[in-house]
Amino acid sequence: MATLLQTRGLAKAYASPVLADINFDLRAGEVHALVGENGAGKSTLCNIIAGLSRADSGKMFLEERPYEPINKKAAEHQGVRIVLQELSLIDNLSVGENLFLHRLPNRMGWIQGTRLARAARAALDRVGLTDLDPNVSVRQLGIGQKQLVEIAAGLSQECKILILDEPTAALTVTDAKRLFVQVRKLQEAGVGIVFISHHLEEVQEIADRVSVLRDGQLVAVKERGSFSIDDIIRLMVGRDLGESGQRRNNGASRRVLLRVEKLKAPPVVRDVTFEARAGEILGFAGLMGSGRTETMRAIFGADRRAAGKIFVNGKEVQIDQPAEAVKWGIGLLTEDRKAQGLLLPKPLRMNISLARLGYEIGRFGWINRAVEEKVAESWVRRLAVRCSSAEQAARNLSGGNQQKVVLARWLYRDCDILICDEPTRGIDVGAKFEIYRLLGELAADGKAIVVVSSDLKELLALCDRIAVMSAGKLVTEFRRGEWTEDRIMSAAFSELTKTPAVSAEQNETSNGGGQSVRPNQSNELHYLSFFNATLFRATAQSQDAVHLQPSLQPDPRDRRE
Repeated sequence: MATLLQTRGLAKAYASPVLADINFDLRAGEVHALVGENGAGKSTLCNIIAGLSRADSGKMFLEERPYEPINKKAAEHQGVRIVLQELSLIDNLSVGENLFLHRLPNRMGWIQGTRLARAARAALDRVGLTDLDPNVSVRQLGIGQKQLVEIAAGLSQECKILILDEPTAALTVTDAKRLFVQVRKLQEAGVGIVFISHHLEEVQEIADRVSVLRDGQLVAVKERGSFSIDDIIRLMVGRDLGESGQRRNNGASRRVLLRVEKLKAPPVVRDVTFEARAGEILGFAGLMGSGRTETMRAIFGADRRAAGKIFVNGKEVQIDQPAEAVKWGIGLLTEDRKAQGLLLPKPLRMNISLARLGYEIGRFGWINRAVEEKVAESWVRRLAVRCSSAEQAARNLSGGNQQKVVLARWLYRDCDILICDEPTRGIDVGAKFEIYRLLGELAADGKAIVVVSSDLKELLALCDRIAVMSAGKLVTEFRRGEWTEDRIMSAAFSELTKTPAVSAEQNETSNGGGQSVRPNQSNELHYLSFFNATLFRATAQSQDAVHLQPSLQPDPRDRRE
């Protein structure tokens, strides 16, 4: 195969070096995966190739000609496109307008709505959003749907090179496989694909070659079939990780720290009752739109609930806003760290200390800067956050390191009940194992941990019990040793197909398919304005649900810049 792209001696430094002497090449019609720990330099390399950043030194060649894009538009003009890890959609515009933002069909300046809708439906159909109205506002979509819209935009435009930065982080297994079908079609057309992912099983499935980055250096390039997942992990982290953190001993007690009864939070959450006990990790599985995220937000007071009771340590509590949840010892690690979990322009120091400003850090309205710095630096070290210092702005960290900062905030708060919505999304395998270990330690210390995850294998390894939601209802629970992937799948579809869920006590075998599920985000996105200085206040704005039109086939495929 002909070589499309070459980099020779690329180097880049910010506060410290992030890339050093990178020699990378991409062939026509191949999928070349980039893997490495968070902060290894994967996104930086791709940003340089896509014109989003300039290398400090080194050269690039596109089809054997010198290639020096001064910006993203210049790179796209030469056929190089990127779908970014962090979402860049405009919430106030419709899905269709986002897909075709810079090439809206128009006549004499007037947008042609019929043509736009037709093109948007075709684009959305490629990624499986068959029931999404292209006229709906993007702000009403869940994060998984937003990710699909981003991907649809990227897939819709002709290019020589397509860079996909963590494209499946928020997708179900079914959606990921649909994306891979489109990737293979692009391969057949001779397009070179750069594929970044922390899901190493996907890398094994889709990649022709794998380049491993560690600490800004290219340490290995492997051809398909010449490596195992363990080989890649060792190259990424430079050591053996040992056990993956699977829980062996269930230290759960009978003491119920959190009990939720008949929770309703329209339009998504219809009926949820469960208990979380001290010393256990309770997982939540389900499909996209099943209501897992909305349930957690309603418990935390970020979204309004129409009915239901919440009990903490056996006492009924009234939680109407996040500040009240925090007062009762509940913390929430949100699924969308960028929009809902971080103060992006502020330093890590402020983001980590935010949940305890009224304690040792802040007294009588004054913040003790020295104590705040000491606390932040200790958590940066403990979670191995890759940063120049605790004064670095949160927006300048990689996605995985941003997630660690949000987790550090709640670990520092020392909540008795910690709700983690997608705690390992966008985090490398080494950091995942560390987070698994931390959650296990918290449970061993008597905390109640609730985990919502898009990775069913993660739930199976981590949890003592798994609750399954379907169409807004909690339909069944499984204890460790009683679940199978088929049973969980069957339960996840039960309210959609009206097929009874197979509980752990039943002996029949599920009729569900053998695919694993990465339960995904909800159909609506609410905005949470966290933390108001010393009061730690938050307000939530509920949005209307996405209006689904079965006759339409929405799938994101046309990319706006």
